[in-house]
Amino acid sequence: MIDLDIINRRLNNQNLVGTALEKPEEVVARLGAVQAQEYAWAKWALGQRATGLTDAAVERAFNEGAILRTHVMRPTWHFVTPADIRWLLALTGPRVNVAMASNYRGLELDEATFTRSNAVLAKALQGGRQLTRPELAAILQQAGIATADLLRFSHIMLRAELDAVVCSGVLRGKQHTYALLDERAPQAKTLERDEALAELTRRYFTSHGPATLADFGWWSGLTMADARAGLEMAKPHLVQEVIDGQTYWLPSSPSPVNITSPTVHLLPAFDEYTVAYKDRQAVLDPAYPPQAKSDILNPAIAVDGKIVGTWKRTFKKEMVIIIPSLFTPLGPAEAQAVAEAAQRYGAFLGLPVTLVDSTQFEG
Repeated sequence: MIDLDIINRRLNNQNLVGTALEKPEEVVARLGAVQAQEYAWAKWALGQRATGLTDAAVERAFNEGAILRTHVMRPTWHFVTPADIRWLLALTGPRVNVAMASNYRGLELDEATFTRSNAVLAKALQGGRQLTRPELAAILQQAGIATADLLRFSHIMLRAELDAVVCSGVLRGKQHTYALLDERAPQAKTLERDEALAELTRRYFTSHGPATLADFGWWSGLTMADARAGLEMAKPHLVQEVIDGQTYWLPSSPSPVNITSPTVHLLPAFDEYTVAYKDRQAVLDPAYPPQAKSDILNPAIAVDGKIVGTWKRTFKKEMVIIIPSLFTPLGPAEAQAVAEAAQRYGAFLGLPVTLVDSTQFEG
């Protein structure tokens, strides 16, 4: 069942409507962390949640270190702020290591190897050096740590991120680099574990609510015992509502702004609006084909907060071409709103837009 109150509040709390935010780091700080394994898409996730942001502005913030990218919470990259990176890693990194333990064993990576690799990486990057993955793989290999297996090397770098040795550096063209976390985020604060747990819980429900305890457990990667403890500490900042027998938690803040219908968002892959919940039925009609449940983690089309299809993009001659694929036909007003959303994406990229296959919009 699609619940319009849940949708309206999530759109507001995720700053997808009525946003007053202006900077990428403001968006990341509000959400706590933003899934970012698909870097280009993750930039658009920030762009939709702030006023007037462009792809170039988000990339500038990334290169300047106003936002950082590292593995945290779950075994995937997220954008985080320099102020939050250290306490987030201390809180959630151990759980990621537990999840990756069998991978480590299969790749013959033990604690002694990680101690050596972290030391080699720290020496290679000290003094402000920022190096690409191939450069660091070669340095590790020269130090006697096997990196010919790309998967093994990737896990070495993952562990270095989780151990707060390295994080994202400045882009070199289109190549990502690594830098020392101590040099990239010298003002990163530390929190006691309970304080960090309470803070992450409060941030999640404030920016993602209404959401359930199970949703938070999924998003954070923490144990359910930790999730419950965090919720107990965050309760003074939250209210609860029971909808269809399910308990949801959300911020104790003013009523949300009602959305103007039709409102369309072209969500990026792995957007927080879709990926941050264990149960995604609140935004997806159960009448859609079963494949739709996984498809919404791809770039998705949301009409009034309800996922109605997916979209792809291609680039051709300094133009972005958007190709929608709908689960259900749309009417003329909705089709026009999709076209306007496409233009907003083009403005974010600084490119003209062509929206193709518009015949499927005719409801």
